[in-house]
Amino acid sequence: MSSDDFHKPVKRPSETFDRLFAAEDPAEVSRAAHSTAQALLARARHESDDTVIDRLISFTDRHGIDDLAELWSRSPAKTLPGSLWRLYLLQLSIHDDPQTASLIYERGRTEISSADPVVAGAPSPAGPHELVALIDTILRGAFTGDFAGALDRAAAFCRVQASGATHLADDYEGSEPHRSSALTARALRLSTYAGDLTTAAKLWRADALV
Repeated sequence: MSSDDFHKPVKRPSETFDRLFAAEDPAEVSRAAHSTAQALLARARHESDDTVIDRLISFTDRHGIDDLAELWSRSPAKTLPGSLWRLYLLQLSIHDDPQTASLIYERGRTEISSADPVVAGAPSPAGPHELVALIDTILRGAFTGDFAGALDRAAAFCRVQASGATHLADDYEGSEPHRSSALTARALRLSTYAGDLTTAAKLWRADALV
């Protein structure tokens, strides 16, 4: 990707992160969230059925996010349902707009000084198709491999994108302040998600993510 690509207009930061859903009975929703998250993860791990895993990976492509949101969106970040919700939400944001995701990720990859691009595991450079494949691989790893490792990869991905969104926001600050503000807000959400996912990974390793 050339340096000129970094200055192409960003179509829109995904609005998926801003969706809110009401719960009629918080206690009941919490119980349902934890039980469904535990059952789903257990089935994926115990059956090792590729068809089941493929359906889980493509769930939001076929059904959207609303059903999962009703169950998991109100769960605290550092819980199993909260972590799965964030993984699916991250996946959907990339599937919805892979071009913007790629633009932001590539800018972050060139700016960030940490090992996060290596941990996330995207190729260099990472185009739209590569990022879609990456997030699907991370989600697959959550269901079939090292769950904490998948959370760490997702957190690293979020940090790279947060860096990219921050630097793009700086680029647009003088010419397009509204776009700059939207990118700054996106960077903050991604940074928050990165922290949540990192903590959740530590809790999982301590057998304390419930």
